[in-house]
Amino acid sequence: MRRPFGAGPPVSLFTLGTMRALESPEAMEAVVRRAVAAGINHLETAPSYGPAERYLGSALDALQRDLPATRAGLVITSKILPGSSAAEAWTRLHGSLRRLGLRRLDNLAIHGLNTAEHLHWALHGPGAELRERALGEGVVGQIGFSSHGSNRLILRALESGRFQFCSLHLHLFDPARLPLAAQALEAGMGVMAISPADKGGRLQDPPPRLREDCAPWEPLALAYRFLLARGISTLTVGAARPADLALVDALASRGEPLSPEEELVLERLQARGKERLGADWCGQCQACLPCPREVPIPSLLRLRQLALGHGLEAFARERYSLIGQAGHWWERVDGRACERCGDCLPRCPHHLPIPDLLADGHRRLAAPPRRRLWG
Repeated sequence: MRRPFGAGPPVSLFTLGTMRALESPEAMEAVVRRAVAAGINHLETAPSYGPAERYLGSALDALQRDLPATRAGLVITSKILPGSSAAEAWTRLHGSLRRLGLRRLDNLAIHGLNTAEHLHWALHGPGAELRERALGEGVVGQIGFSSHGSNRLILRALESGRFQFCSLHLHLFDPARLPLAAQALEAGMGVMAISPADKGGRLQDPPPRLREDCAPWEPLALAYRFLLARGISTLTVGAARPADLALVDALASRGEPLSPEEELVLERLQARGKERLGADWCGQCQACLPCPREVPIPSLLRLRQLALGHGLEAFARERYSLIGQAGHWWERVDGRACERCGDCLPRCPHHLPIPDLLADGHRRLAAPPRRRLWG
């Protein structure tokens, strides 16, 4: 099954992300061959993913030799970090083409359009020059962006009209960006969900409580169906080995609306989470923002809820420990930054004791700092 992806070639419901199959060129080739056998035609990479582009280029050469028709149907996306001069960006783009063994890239994404400065670079600075030249000379088919930034920033990017696709964090347990995804799809853009398995809660290894709440569905399968049924163009699968793609076979054509049974399980899942949290449940409406101390209140309360409501303690602690360790790629301050000013309290429609919940969340989730996989 294929879905439109901006102005470029249609893509499969799943995209192979290449940031994990990095043990060797042979490991990458094995994963790529398994992906195309499962019906995946969209491969996503980046210079920031260590040797991923080089290994993928080798795998593409092997496919061209053995399965030329299959290779001809593949859609390749790579990325470029914002912030360089136009000349440097051009050089980096051609570095990606060289490593991949390509003359033309189907899709180029601005990698991490996370700040206002990044957006200005893309729309009015060297990034705009790169866009005009790359499209004009035909070395790139279309240009999009990935973002870990605020909803407000993503909205500005979408409304600029300069991008043909976007890659966003869209998750079963973090649906706050779904309205942005719907807006992008309505405008004819492609939308790719970033890591709905791992970043969505490490759902490839769910805790017993979550398994019970999602039964008879596996949590990851339910999360995939939740997004596909909403028309998201494609979901990334960051496979490290061929076996990681087993679920793709079962869901490669499952883009239809949710069945009544699936809707019922999702309703039960949310209801059980709310029951466990009781009066502390946060609806993630973001009315508490902005915080004078720039505390990302909804994000921190969401992690607390995942731990208490769904048994995702390990994931919540992992994400909490990244705060302040990943620059603009993740939240910068944790619950300790709250000074109990009370500014958020009258704005919360649920009348939550937000400072108390932030303190409790920090007590439960704080762990030694760790770094993100790439950055």
